[in-house]
Amino acid sequence: MRLVPTPVASQLTGLSTEKLREWTSRRALVPADVRPKQKGSPAKFTWQTVLILRLAVLLRDQFAVELQAYQATLANLRKDLKSASFIGLWGRRIALAPQGAWFFLDQETPTLGVDALVIHLDAHLAVIRDGFSLPDASAVAGQFDLFSLPAMHGRGRAPEHQRSTAIGRRRSA
Repeated sequence: MRLVPTPVASQLTGLSTEKLREWTSRRALVPADVRPKQKGSPAKFTWQTVLILRLAVLLRDQFAVELQAYQATLANLRKDLKSASFIGLWGRRIALAPQGAWFFLDQETPTLGVDALVIHLDAHLAVIRDGFSLPDASAVAGQFDLFSLPAMHGRGRAPEHQRSTAIGRRRSA
């Protein structure tokens, strides 16, 4: 399970660090997956929690939804996402129906039959994919890449280590 610390989650959700802490700790709207061990240490978040926080930001900013009233609804969505495949969510939409019921929609179910707020997930999943180095819809039938793209391009490694490895390979060849 991949986890990102508070600063990365803040960047992926569009929330300030202070607002993220408020939503995950003080108001406990969407609790962090791993709470901070001590004062000053960051909390950690899974992709599911980051997705829920992104959806909460969208509901608040675009639809003026009072999020505290939907705390149980967000918790139910979190349970549903724990068993969902990241790859399986591509091309799908999520609908928030009255009384806080969530429904996943795909191409086979174009409409719900009741009034609902419908949110396309692909834009949110793309941000999470890049932040967590996860696969997208082009991955074959749920198969993960053998090598992650950021690792192949040397992101996250010190430049000195990249040069010394390359030099070492040239000498041994």
